[in-house]
Amino acid sequence: MNEQTTAAEPAAAAAVAVPEAVASPALGEGKRGGARRAALAPVALVVAGGLSVQFGAAIAVLLMPRAGALGVVTLRLAAAALVLLVVCRPTVRGHSRADWGTVVAFGVAMGAMNTLFYQAVDRIPLGAAVTLEVLGPLALSVIASRRLVNVVWAALALGGVVLLSGGGFDRLDPVGAAYALGAGAMWAAYIVFSARTGRRFPQADGLALAMVVAALLSLPLGFMDAGTKLLDPTTLALGAAVAVLSSVLPYTLELIALRRLPAPTFAILMSLEPAIAALAGFLILHQALSATDALAIALVIGASMGAVRSQVRGVAKR
Repeated sequence: MNEQTTAAEPAAAAAVAVPEAVASPALGEGKRGGARRAALAPVALVVAGGLSVQFGAAIAVLLMPRAGALGVVTLRLAAAALVLLVVCRPTVRGHSRADWGTVVAFGVAMGAMNTLFYQAVDRIPLGAAVTLEVLGPLALSVIASRRLVNVVWAALALGGVVLLSGGGFDRLDPVGAAYALGAGAMWAAYIVFSARTGRRFPQADGLALAMVVAALLSLPLGFMDAGTKLLDPTTLALGAAVAVLSSVLPYTLELIALRRLPAPTFAILMSLEPAIAALAGFLILHQALSATDALAIALVIGASMGAVRSQVRGVAKR
């Protein structure tokens, strides 16, 4: 309160000392600048979450020979559920049937998205899997958007995604490609129910409860696939790292971002994932980028920046 009062006094003095026509634009620009910063904050959260997911995916690939694809999913979701329960301590009382329905749907979408994605990665390259998966959020952005400009940005991002794939989808394992497309559909559902859960539950309580649902659904599959291998100390440690990087941190950041970011804009930002995956592959796995890959990444990033600018302008005009 004191800081606000101190800051207000010079502004009031300036308003008296100069004509109103001179003072008003400066105040208006200050408000617009604050609106832009507020609009960019959730975008930064989404990008940070994407970086975390891709570094977590690199560790998950290393873990698959130890625990299998379904075992990795179980470790990731179970460890993430435990961490979130300890940190958030969500209350289970006082919620309506609609609240619980939203949490269960969110958990089912989350569990299915992870299971299908890791089944895809077990059969096709990571970059191709992410490229196919991101088509789900892109489709959501087109369907949910009420502005023509978002359709343009989605189309540009789609062009970059296709270019990044190298046009080689016909050479992929069809089962792996189908899993990746299914993961994309679940990703779109995840975006919708994550936003609804964030509005119904305080802080990350809804995320913690949904993670428990996803973990419980994955447990039978994980133990059928890996059995007692899941109890190996090294495997458990790597699984915990994957859980923090790929689930706890990014899902929390995205839940917070979706409280202030429209789902269509968020969905277009998800098109950054293939570009982030390519960057992670270059830095961690030393996979060189071709000129075509660089152009594709530029298209995807350009589309995401365009979507962000549209969002910022929309907020500034209100």
